[in-house]
Amino acid sequence: MNKELIIRSGSSYIDFALLRDGRLIELYKEEDTNGLGVGDIMLAKIRKPIQGLNAAFVNVGHEKDAFLHYHDLGPQLASQLKFVKMIISGKLRDFSLKDFPLEPDIDKNGVISEVIKPNQPVLVQIVKEPISTKGPRISSELSIAGRYLVLVPFSDRISISQKIDSKAEKERLRKLMQGMRPKGFGVIVRTVAEGKKVAELDKDLQGLFNRWILMCKKIQKAVYPSKVMSEVSRTGAILRDMFNDTFTGIHVDSEPLYEQVKHYVHEIAPQKEDIVKLYRSNVPIFEKFHIERQIKTAFGRTVSMPKGAYLVIEHTEALHVIDVNSGNHSNKANDQETTALSVNLIAATEIARQLRLRDMGGIIVVDFIDMGSSENRRTLFDHLRKEMSEDRAKHKILPPSKFGLIQITRQRVRQELNIKTKEENPSKLGEIEAPIVLVDKINAELESIIKEDAYKGKIVLNAHPFVAAYFTNGLLSLRLKWFFKYKRWIKVLPRDAYSYLEYRFKTNEGTPL
Repeated sequence: MNKELIIRSGSSYIDFALLRDGRLIELYKEEDTNGLGVGDIMLAKIRKPIQGLNAAFVNVGHEKDAFLHYHDLGPQLASQLKFVKMIISGKLRDFSLKDFPLEPDIDKNGVISEVIKPNQPVLVQIVKEPISTKGPRISSELSIAGRYLVLVPFSDRISISQKIDSKAEKERLRKLMQGMRPKGFGVIVRTVAEGKKVAELDKDLQGLFNRWILMCKKIQKAVYPSKVMSEVSRTGAILRDMFNDTFTGIHVDSEPLYEQVKHYVHEIAPQKEDIVKLYRSNVPIFEKFHIERQIKTAFGRTVSMPKGAYLVIEHTEALHVIDVNSGNHSNKANDQETTALSVNLIAATEIARQLRLRDMGGIIVVDFIDMGSSENRRTLFDHLRKEMSEDRAKHKILPPSKFGLIQITRQRVRQELNIKTKEENPSKLGEIEAPIVLVDKINAELESIIKEDAYKGKIVLNAHPFVAAYFTNGLLSLRLKWFFKYKRWIKVLPRDAYSYLEYRFKTNEGTPL
């Protein structure tokens, strides 16, 4: 399996595309804005507690106040409030917490008005970016994430990732952390720490501790609300959270960013430093790796899949709805149940990809094709869970209902990635799907017809004259490439009555395929 990260740099943005065997599976954008990002720590000011919600609205410097629920305060809130107050007043100059007396934990079922007051300064961390009309979601339980460890101030807990299976390795890491962690700090050991040497873990821990000290120095001079610690750049965060031994290439089209990425990879995995490549070409990097094409075909309302099946993705304010359609696949098998299972499995794989690619969150309802067999429904459910097992966002999948619906909840911490795939209709008012989307649909349907249909006669494609010309013009036309690939000549007939998006595959006698 080849896993590559393609990084495109612009004047005010950086795009990241993660490819698996050349197929786009995740897409991110880092824009040069002064907005709030997940992981940022703010010195904020309490607006007012709302007793009916057992929550408070907090001024973090955004146009919309942040929402802080009692359950997001963290048990060590009293210690944190005392710590911040002492720094602001100048009474505390040692920020290491080794001599700082911790306060008792707050009651986990308490009332918010009893623990915080209006205009009180508090350290909070952004856990969900502002989405739509809602302000950011925050927590006063702070954590500073590194490559191998997460540092948690005002705590003494040591937690080991559940994804580390070896009991011996868990015990080794636990003993190491008991001896290494600074007093007054808890530590969460991440999955990638498995098998790492003491020196690597200690270096990561010291880096996190130094970031804490620098943040505390900022608090002394900060005018709240203000940002006192920024999450590392999106480049660093992606490499920190995603990079592993399965990566086979990182391609960057900007020399300064290339040097930054190369240095970061050298720090975390020196043996992999040579996979970082500086891309030099007149062809844009996303064009070279066929990413633009995949973006156009993956972000539309309709998503084509192998064997003629397709998805229809609709968005509402409350949830996302995905409809699975068999398309022309329904004619490929005599057994309807077998056909339904085949299409549903293909759809489950694509849906798992779409959720990561678009970063869809909240409630997702998927209308799979109905299946009568309970065994087939279980097979589909297990397959979907397996496909989503690599999704780093927290999610939960419910078994299929009696109506064939599967409900998914997926953590949403950022705005969903929406990319415009429609273009202006050159002959009428309104918009149409980008031509490349139509071309991919035609290619996929033709491949399905040739591979699975019993029909061995001449295949005729009827399409709008502009589309027909696209397939036939040129010395090495797409139609000629079809001939080389399938060893069959496809007749392409222009039809003036067809719209741009309309096409039909027929036999030489005019029977629809």
